[in-house]
Amino acid sequence: MTQFPINKNVLILHFTVLIWGFTGVLGELISISALHLVWYRVLIAALSLFVYFILAGKSVHVTRDRLVQFLLVGGVVGLHWVLFFHAIKISTVSVTLVTLSSVTLFTSVLEPLINKKKISKADVGVGLVIVFGIYLIFKFEFQYVWGIISGLLCAICASVFSILNARMVKHTSPTIITFYEMLGAFFWVSVIMLFTGDFSENMWLQGADWAYLLLLGVVCTAVAYVLGVAVMKELSAFTVALTTNMEPVYGIILAILIFGHKETMSVGFYMGAVIVLGAVFLYPYIKTKIEHKERRLINRKLH
Repeated sequence: MTQFPINKNVLILHFTVLIWGFTGVLGELISISALHLVWYRVLIAALSLFVYFILAGKSVHVTRDRLVQFLLVGGVVGLHWVLFFHAIKISTVSVTLVTLSSVTLFTSVLEPLINKKKISKADVGVGLVIVFGIYLIFKFEFQYVWGIISGLLCAICASVFSILNARMVKHTSPTIITFYEMLGAFFWVSVIMLFTGDFSENMWLQGADWAYLLLLGVVCTAVAYVLGVAVMKELSAFTVALTTNMEPVYGIILAILIFGHKETMSVGFYMGAVIVLGAVFLYPYIKTKIEHKERRLINRKLH
């Protein structure tokens, strides 16, 4: 894969995060339901990645056990996106992106439980700050209560598949994992649509939907992912974590620029948003500082 100088890596990562932030705007612009939107998105993304494998001359072969794992996790990814776009359609892009930032909170609790590790005090502290910020958003934007709940459930799904992916990426290429997870998401969403009778004329695309979906599936999913993987291999985990936290900020700014008054929220919302995003931004810094302090203490004891 092409190697980029460090300054270009940072710029490309910011561009990738900006693209991720734009997915919320596209979710609002596309007229079909969240379920249909995700069905098209994962289908387009899977086909795009398959073309990428063919052009790159790479094999997509995996063992049966790995395939089952990827397809099951793909179901969680599909549910995550359905909840994400549903939250946008019943609330606003801004509300959804801020509540999605609570993924840090859920990861701080779920990761130690899943990986059987000790829960970090710093994680709990940051988590409590995020809870307070979300409480303010609930209090001042109660008309969007179901959008907030959907966004929080979406964050839980994101936390779960991120933790599982962190395990699986140790023995399988990230691009391979993504390809099969897109197929898994497509399969499970199709099963849901089959049982709910959603394979109907309601899923037909109108007007600009085709263009928006191609942009969402190819650029915002497949291309952004390949770009992200390319630069993340060259950057520190701290830089990646800090830059990725810009996604809701970029998304909210884009939403305000495109949708204007519809995205204007109460003062209470912005207070809550600042608290949540502030905690999320400070989290990598606090975590790094504490880890360095713990290492120094261990080294002193050893010597």
